[in-house]
Amino acid sequence: MKKVIVVGSGFSGSIIARKIAEELDIAVDVIERRAHIGGNAYDEYDENGILIQKYGPHFINTNNYDVIKFLLKYTKLFRHDARLLSFIDGEYVQLPFNFRTMQQLAGDERSVGLLKAMRTEFAGRDRVPIFELLSSDNEDVRSYGELLFEKAYRTYTAKQWGLAPEDIDKSVLERVPMAMNFDERYLNKDFQYLPMHGFTEIFKNMLDHKNINVTLNCDAMEHLELDADSHVIKYDNEKVDLLVFTGAIDTLFGEKYGRLPYRSLDIRYEYFDEEKHLPCEIISYPQADGYTRKTEYKQFTYNAPRAEKTVVATEYPLEYDPSDEKASIPYYPVLTDESSEMYAKYVKETNKYGNIVLCGRLAEFKYYNMDICIEHALQKFEEIKEKLK
Repeated sequence: MKKVIVVGSGFSGSIIARKIAEELDIAVDVIERRAHIGGNAYDEYDENGILIQKYGPHFINTNNYDVIKFLLKYTKLFRHDARLLSFIDGEYVQLPFNFRTMQQLAGDERSVGLLKAMRTEFAGRDRVPIFELLSSDNEDVRSYGELLFEKAYRTYTAKQWGLAPEDIDKSVLERVPMAMNFDERYLNKDFQYLPMHGFTEIFKNMLDHKNINVTLNCDAMEHLELDADSHVIKYDNEKVDLLVFTGAIDTLFGEKYGRLPYRSLDIRYEYFDEEKHLPCEIISYPQADGYTRKTEYKQFTYNAPRAEKTVVATEYPLEYDPSDEKASIPYYPVLTDESSEMYAKYVKETNKYGNIVLCGRLAEFKYYNMDICIEHALQKFEEIKEKLK
């Protein structure tokens, strides 16, 4: 009998646990620190029948239809193209930033030349990262890039990451590039969906297998023992054949090289006695004091109730601090040169054991989108099959 421990029940942990249980017919113990499964994708209905994503909005966006086929095994999906706005200089502008945004921020007259310049310089491309605008040889394109960067990217980054844009890894700022057209979809992915009955249903169905045992409200670190000399892992004094770890990797080794930086969120909810409160489902506020975005969940709840009641969630980014109740949940890894060096030390420590698999945003210290997280978990399982032979 193999002893397999999976720490964490988000997408990474749940997918790997299901694949091991179903395809390898091996028992898996899933250990979850929180009182619910699903990690930061967890959602639940409130008393008004509105589906609230408790850790911020999530959407399924991918160019890989295999991701959709995999999810359809565990839920029903409905098509949903996320459309967002940003509130800049007192007005709502398009997000992703596109040609309409340019007309709004630079004015129609100035935009005439800009449209021509961008269509020429970036011919054949749908989306372009802000850094390419900033480094353009065309003075008009570069000038507009600087305007956009100062009004949106710089201020939003300072709040979201607690850092100046120059100090954060460029990949973070390139996640939602500017659209080289009037496309209003937040991401230009081929397949865009939401689960009809929420993300939690996906995890319930995925973890519903005779070979999977889920333990909630359990801190795995209180049961795990890693022997630095023999490189043996034990859980409740029983030797572990495979440890799949999806939590913050520094906690696995007692933060021996220091605490890796993550960002957390203080999400505050406000109810309104009206059918709809915001002009669209999500709005970013790069210039607001303290908060970064607002989400009105009713606008993308499948078959949302028509009652004159709605809720808006406002996100206030914080530095992750496990001792602070408001900031005790890590959401996003803060990617800098210094944090990458620290992470590399933890990976080197992990590799000494040979039977630890790191998977997910926290464990791999990467800002994965959901589709990449799912793809990556499926790839990790292929590696795991070799380890469990």
